[in-house]
Amino acid sequence: MPGTVFFSVSMSLDGFIAPESSEELMGQQWMELQQWAFRQRFFRENLKLGKGGEEGRDNDIAQETFERTGASVMGKRIFDAGERMWPEEPPFHTPVFVVTHEERDPWERQGGTTFHFVNDGIHSALDRAREAAGNRDVRIAGGGETIVQYLNAGLVNEFHIALSPVLFGSGVRLFEGIDAARWALDLVDAEPSPHTTHLRYAVRAR
Repeated sequence: MPGTVFFSVSMSLDGFIAPESSEELMGQQWMELQQWAFRQRFFRENLKLGKGGEEGRDNDIAQETFERTGASVMGKRIFDAGERMWPEEPPFHTPVFVVTHEERDPWERQGGTTFHFVNDGIHSALDRAREAAGNRDVRIAGGGETIVQYLNAGLVNEFHIALSPVLFGSGVRLFEGIDAARWALDLVDAEPSPHTTHLRYAVRAR
């Protein structure tokens, strides 16, 4: 239903969602992790990477994730990395609320994306995102530390992991620091494709 708080990430088989250094984002290892997404027609069109791309269930999932999202929340680390790499028209096309200690005026970009900088914590950022999202959902866009903060606060309803057939060995673990004693997961769906395995979970208190 509208108002759901979720996250959707690609993860390696050994549990990592990004390299340790933000300088390595868009490197070979990260591109292998995200390869399933970059193949898809919707993803390519949204990032203006050119014509073509695959259609099928992976493409549908990428599009469904985008269409359900009315606003996003992210941490400062992922924003700093993205600020260097996103095109003038970032791929969000919605308001994005950045949890940070930095005071900064909203940053309006092409295509309907405006970054708002929130200095009073994750609850405030989520409240603002919910208001901006209207009848759509709020996505916690990362990084790993921000996702865990929202999980540990009991603010995430569900999540989707695209489990990619790659190994990292080191990097940013998705569930580093999770309060496992408080939260349990229910498997909602498992859907394999030629390039990844889509896993969906609902989050509940133990």
